[in-house]
Amino acid sequence: MRKHYIDNLRSMTILLLFPVHSFMVWNDFGTKFYIWQGENKLLSTLIVLVNPWFMPLLFVLAGMSARYALEKRSRRDFVRQRIRKLLIPFLCGLLFLVPFQTLYARKFFYGYEGGLVGHWKYFFTHLTDFSGYDGAFTPGHLWFILFLFIISMLSLAVFRLIPYQGAAKRAEKLPVPCVILLFIPVWLMYYLGNFGGFSIGKNLALFLLGYYFLSNDIVLDKLEKNIRWLTVLWISATVSSEALYYKYSYYGDLWVNFIGWLSVLVLLVLGRKFLNKRTKFTEYFNEASYPVYILHQSILTALAYYIVGICNVMWIQVICIGFGSFGLSIAAYHILGHIPIVREMIGCSTINRKHERTKT
Repeated sequence: MRKHYIDNLRSMTILLLFPVHSFMVWNDFGTKFYIWQGENKLLSTLIVLVNPWFMPLLFVLAGMSARYALEKRSRRDFVRQRIRKLLIPFLCGLLFLVPFQTLYARKFFYGYEGGLVGHWKYFFTHLTDFSGYDGAFTPGHLWFILFLFIISMLSLAVFRLIPYQGAAKRAEKLPVPCVILLFIPVWLMYYLGNFGGFSIGKNLALFLLGYYFLSNDIVLDKLEKNIRWLTVLWISATVSSEALYYKYSYYGDLWVNFIGWLSVLVLLVLGRKFLNKRTKFTEYFNEASYPVYILHQSILTALAYYIVGICNVMWIQVICIGFGSFGLSIAAYHILGHIPIVREMIGCSTINRKHERTKT
């Protein structure tokens, strides 16, 4: 039986990227963005509201999905699927999408007046801090896809060394407080393979915890029985985090990893209880979410460049960038998804399946 709440949580998390990346145009994190309009504490604090957990949740969900996938397909088929679904879209996006958004960063900050072809050469021959905010090389938002591919391949060796069933029995014996304390290895792994705050070690730990622990219904049942006090703790920690950031700009690694892991636990339980169903919208966006993720940041960056150039009112800019980029990303998904070669490049599964059903 398909666990619809996994798909629904993944889709809802990807939807959050539109406000988060729109607000990044006004972030006060000291790193700017492709288009940056100065610091705004309120918008930055709203990013902090979800930033500790929305990417960790995606890696946990990926680990859970990997466990269910490996129950139905061989390791060889799993590798082939990951190459098609992750590696190919990453490489294509790195070639054609990410240079497009760094082009606008270069235009915005440095007044670059050349075209995309000239910038494309610059992009692949200049290496700085990997942010791409200066127009130089970066994986951009596709770092998630690259990391997920690497982690998936590394995890196959772990799965061979540590079979799921043996680990599952140990996981089922853990009391809820010990499950919460699993944020400690996540935090410690943060410093392994860390590239400018993007950590292969931390996300590998989250992926494995999703595979071995949180795909286990007994563990989730135990968390659900304690959901009231877990939710109270989560809300209290989140409110404290918002207050600490807004007033003191505090965003410590240990604290953030604790809130992130606690948020993942609570959201999984709540999602399992209330989102384990299909509707027309969830069915549609579960299919659209991945290509929309791949497309969204290049579209958002280009739109932000033009919006801030024609409008001086911040809240109008925020609304236009957020809703405009969402609408344009959906439109691009529908247009590009009907082009046979391109749909593979952006990970379109809906149209692929329709095409396969037509052939049969």
